[in-house]
Amino acid sequence: MTDRNLASAPRPHRHHWRRDLVELAALFCAVAVADGIANLVVHGPRGPILLVASAVALLVTAAFHTWWARRHSHAPPPAGTPSDPVPVSPATTGADGTGGTGGTGRSPATAALWRMRTTVRDEPGSLASLCTALARNGVDILTLQTHPLPEGGTVDEFLLRAPQQLPSAELTRAVARAGGHSTWIERADAHDLVDTPTRVLGLATRTALDAAELPLALRQLLGRCTIHSIPATTLSGRPNAGADAPVEGVLEATVMRLRDPSGGAITVERPYLPFTPTEFARARALVELDARLGPRVPRGQHVLTLPEGNEITVRRADGSDLPAARAMHDRCSERTLGLRYHGPVSDADRYLGHLLSPRFGRTVAATTASGKLVALGHLLWDGDETEVALLIEDEWQRRGIGSELLRRLLAMAVEAGCDSVYAVTQASNTGMVAAMRGLGLPLDYQIEEGTLVITARLDATPVTARSASGAPRARAPFESGQQH
Repeated sequence: MTDRNLASAPRPHRHHWRRDLVELAALFCAVAVADGIANLVVHGPRGPILLVASAVALLVTAAFHTWWARRHSHAPPPAGTPSDPVPVSPATTGADGTGGTGGTGRSPATAALWRMRTTVRDEPGSLASLCTALARNGVDILTLQTHPLPEGGTVDEFLLRAPQQLPSAELTRAVARAGGHSTWIERADAHDLVDTPTRVLGLATRTALDAAELPLALRQLLGRCTIHSIPATTLSGRPNAGADAPVEGVLEATVMRLRDPSGGAITVERPYLPFTPTEFARARALVELDARLGPRVPRGQHVLTLPEGNEITVRRADGSDLPAARAMHDRCSERTLGLRYHGPVSDADRYLGHLLSPRFGRTVAATTASGKLVALGHLLWDGDETEVALLIEDEWQRRGIGSELLRRLLAMAVEAGCDSVYAVTQASNTGMVAAMRGLGLPLDYQIEEGTLVITARLDATPVTARSASGAPRARAPFESGQQH
């Protein structure tokens, strides 16, 4: 109990004998007065009249008292009068008992959101000490997750709302004084307010609709990390080192390896904090879901009318398009293939299996009315970065197909949460350079040994795909990941 509570507690009642004597004397005086009035009324000449007058006076007094009480019962209390205490529910009380904002009286607009993870001892009172330290700094705990560790201790993950002026270093020191160690903290945003079960269900839904979503879902589930998909074999057909992950997966501190359902392995690396068994179990559950559902890709499509009147169908592509893609390679010139693959033209067919796999990114294809595949556009997950690439058959170049595919790929990149995309080409590839410049986005150019790398920085506004005539149109169904 605090000093304030002790001061406001009721004191024990003390017995005073002087007050009893005064009350007894007042009682005898009242009896004497009542006896005198009774004798006056009974033995007086006008006793009945006085009795009736007394009754009328009592009724008038009672009526006046009732009217006065009803008129002033809802009047506001005088200034300075303390009102009755308002009960505070635990849901609206912060860790320091002063309210949901930690007792600082701040509004959410003046507060900062933080994501924090720290390791504490697995013993009674350790979490309470940590919460008390946060409350002393005016920090409100919005969500809390605990990750038990096999060697003892727990990793506690918080979503915090702290005063804007409180630096992260001071927050980390307060946690360290309360017994936390291996603390990691970063800024959060409103998207982190979604509870973990809801976020996991949303990621599972996206993975179920599109196999290309698995690497993105793992990255959003585990936070800032790097994900690599390792094929089972190299381009030359030899077994790939590191692609032999067991079925149950492997967890090694800051690295986890999972078996890829399509062959090979998926490695997830996070340098700043070891993965917990709980995170490993969640990632493995997403991979198992992907394995049970098998190959899948959204089948939406959009018909594009070229300036000369030809109709081109743009859709998502996958491994089933491998024969058509090889046939397109056969129709392309060596210069076109060289500008696309930056290597020996004879090895071009070897890349197609990798490029068309949804595990490494998303691919869009352009086909004619007869079903012939004439263009491919790739959005490839490259660790923390994202690459875009185009291949247009010679006969169909300079007709706006490349720009159309590129805009769709960038719309997918924005939807996937990518901050930027890059394209690797040559300075002589004027068509690719013009298509990148036509996006209307900030571009960075870097030339190394004749190779041109163009990086487009994506803003918060989604890239709107346009028709060949330049008129904006609605996003195609397959761009939003919907099945049709």
